[in-house]
Amino acid sequence: MDQDHQNNGIEPEPLKNNEVSENTGTEHEEDFALLFEQSSKTSQRFEPGQRVKTRVAGISGVFVYLGLEGKSEAVVDLKEFLDAEGIPTVKEGDEIEVFFISFDDGMRKFTTLTRGYSTTSLSNLRDAHEAGLPVNGKVAAELKGGYEVQVGKVRCFCPFSHIDLRGTREAEAYIGQTFPFRILEYKENGRNIILSRRVLLEEEQESQKKVFKESLKPGMDIAGKVRSIQKFGVFVGIGGIDGLIPLSELSWNRGEKPTDLFTVGDEVTVRIINIDWDRERLTLSLKAIQPDPFLSVLEKYPPDSMVHGTVVRLESFGAFINLEPGIDGLIPISKLGAGRRINHPKEVIEVGQLIEARVLEVNPEKRRISLSMEQKISLENIVLPSVGELVDGTVERVLSSGVLLKIKDGTTGFIPNSEMGTLKGTNHNRMFPAGTQMQAVVIETDAKRNRVTLSRSKVDDKMERDTYRQYRDKSHEEEQASGGLGSLGELLKAKLGL
Repeated sequence: MDQDHQNNGIEPEPLKNNEVSENTGTEHEEDFALLFEQSSKTSQRFEPGQRVKTRVAGISGVFVYLGLEGKSEAVVDLKEFLDAEGIPTVKEGDEIEVFFISFDDGMRKFTTLTRGYSTTSLSNLRDAHEAGLPVNGKVAAELKGGYEVQVGKVRCFCPFSHIDLRGTREAEAYIGQTFPFRILEYKENGRNIILSRRVLLEEEQESQKKVFKESLKPGMDIAGKVRSIQKFGVFVGIGGIDGLIPLSELSWNRGEKPTDLFTVGDEVTVRIINIDWDRERLTLSLKAIQPDPFLSVLEKYPPDSMVHGTVVRLESFGAFINLEPGIDGLIPISKLGAGRRINHPKEVIEVGQLIEARVLEVNPEKRRISLSMEQKISLENIVLPSVGELVDGTVERVLSSGVLLKIKDGTTGFIPNSEMGTLKGTNHNRMFPAGTQMQAVVIETDAKRNRVTLSRSKVDDKMERDTYRQYRDKSHEEEQASGGLGSLGELLKAKLGL
């Protein structure tokens, strides 16, 4: 290493006229120590790459002079401060930040690093390498495995993987262009110098990311781009940081899938709902910037109104019905059986089925809508059929436990499988589809619960009994007229056991 470099930015104090440099006496040794001490007080030590804040002392020639103490000049190349029209962007008194490079030609050399350090000498390249400072280089040609880069008059090499963040091999995009590079290796006294532009780009990216992170706050709305779509959510790139929109924050409509809403590359605006830099997690929401549909539910779905919806989920306690995107209502299991007790909603309805229901209660604060599949009926005005009465009805629905039959006055009766009069295992769905006309006999009623239990198997028996009674009544009239019971009447009475 040359002597200038060893000085680390401290220039030697010149000898006075009456001093003899060869004198090695004690007196002169003391004088030299005094001079060295004085020099230390007026000159500051700088290490290569050291960051310094200072002020511009003046601009002259090709240098910007810095207001640093010391007997040698502290300078930065003026071209580092020239704009596109060649006009200096600083003036005397401006505070700037610079980095020490070396002590050279009697001057302490600094750089701003804004464009990279421009140099033409091997010694300066060595200094830049040791200081970790970037240098400006011009991409001259494509070579095997990388590019030839000219730094001043020195030939250097940049591998393909270090020309940018992607390691592109499109030479036409770089040849002839000048960029800042970091010196990765300085070997064989400068005959083998390897550069990297990617390292500087990564440092710049990390620096920008750090500043960007500090600016992010929960509640902010920010634009991003969809980078990946997964089953559990969508990753959105925001300023070099990936944030996740969980499934629950994609839409007010829980049934929507990420693939139905996005494709990779879509630009979206999202809201930041949580930041955890310790775990590198940024949680986003698309739903939060959309209007809450529950704000208008009272107007759309007032109590006692009839609504239509689709069954989206069945639970042991009831069924969830989607009325519109973001609005689900719940039918409790007690409101599903049309007056009869059921063990699970799947006995009555199934997912995907379109149904009509009545609104029982709306609570926007709790985001709750209670529904019922039972019509609102005034029990005071309803007249249930009598036990033993033969009724006509229409099959409303076939359940696993029996058949619901719509009879007069909007009343629904239930025929248990044991009262259907069919063989065990018969497929009632196929034999009696919805809309089938049917007769049944009332075997039980419950006015308080508006419940009617029916029997199909007793219809024939009922009809036979009614036929006999009709015949008996007629025969009784004839007997009174003729004075005796006819032989046919006796035979029928004996056959029916009456």
